[in-house]
Amino acid sequence: MTDHIVDTSPGRTGTLVPGGNLFLDATREECLKAGIRLFDVDDTDQGIVHVISPELGIVLPGLTLVCPDSHTCTQGAFGALAWGIGSTEAEHALATGTLRMARPRTMRVTFTGSLAAGVTAKDMMLALIASHGAGGGKGHAIEFAGEAVAALDLDGRQTLCNLATEFSAMTGFIAPDDHVFDYLHGRRYAPTGATWEKAVQHWRSLKTDEGAIFDQEIHVDAGALRPMVTWGTSPEQALPIDGHVPSDDSARRARDYMGLEPGQSLEGLKVDAAFIGACTNSRLSDLRRAATIVRGKRIAEGVKAIVVPGSMSVRRSAEQEGLDRIFVDAGFEWRMSGCGLCFYAGGPGFAPGTRVISSTNRNFEGRQGPGVRTHLASPETVAASALAGRIVGAA
Repeated sequence: MTDHIVDTSPGRTGTLVPGGNLFLDATREECLKAGIRLFDVDDTDQGIVHVISPELGIVLPGLTLVCPDSHTCTQGAFGALAWGIGSTEAEHALATGTLRMARPRTMRVTFTGSLAAGVTAKDMMLALIASHGAGGGKGHAIEFAGEAVAALDLDGRQTLCNLATEFSAMTGFIAPDDHVFDYLHGRRYAPTGATWEKAVQHWRSLKTDEGAIFDQEIHVDAGALRPMVTWGTSPEQALPIDGHVPSDDSARRARDYMGLEPGQSLEGLKVDAAFIGACTNSRLSDLRRAATIVRGKRIAEGVKAIVVPGSMSVRRSAEQEGLDRIFVDAGFEWRMSGCGLCFYAGGPGFAPGTRVISSTNRNFEGRQGPGVRTHLASPETVAASALAGRIVGAA
């Protein structure tokens, strides 16, 4: 898979990351030797691994799936046991088909009720992490459940599971249901014919037994949630969009890095850039919702706005619907698929001091470039903020 370091500029041929082409060449050579299917830079199916795996039906309910990326848990949305591993573990998995690990503790996070209009899966997880801390899920495999989770489409469920790693969980997953089966049916690598029917029969059994006891239970009233935005340098440093920057001493370093004052309002804070992309929020439904907001409008003067679809398939589908023209006419850059400016590795990045409203998953110091100040939010909030030139809600 080529995703983290690939150039997302139209007409790309490789990567702009120093030393990156050596990595890509080595990957191509080793995949060729081993007979491994590689989704290379110029492949029509290229994209972020956690985006194209579901698109192609590679992930299936009940599978154990590992990948050297912490957001592999995204694919738990399909009822798979999926988690990120290191390069040494990946070597072992490729060589032996096995991994040794400690059994995680169990947690169930139940979102009861229904989401209010404008509240998304991104807001659900930012609220959870803000409430229970970035280490709240440490050492646990988390099942997401409840009416609000069942009501999410598969893209929303993937966003939910994607951010389980920001909660320090080993993985996050959702029991597979008819929405999952409908999504996967007919995908390239999914079972077919009688094998499909047999698989679905088995997949229906992959649910938690009634009365099962978890090591920890968390209940969240989904109806009380509001659009969220981060103010600091951890996903746990998040507030409703009309919140104010905390004034306690423990937040001083984050405030200093972000250039904020105690008690300062988040709403109305000037932004220099807006980014829609990453494995968290770069699927077709994410782009549709953002495009609805920017249709017929223009981004604020001085704002640099970028859209990076999560896969070339998403990009093609968006272009067939005319979403690319909506973004371009509004002043956004329309890029090729990849991780893009979610992940700075010495290549392209925003300038130091740039304040970015971003649909990505991490707002760590330097995550989008040295000295860059990142505010995480939903694609809707990112789009609305790009138009206003300041942090605002989509409503």
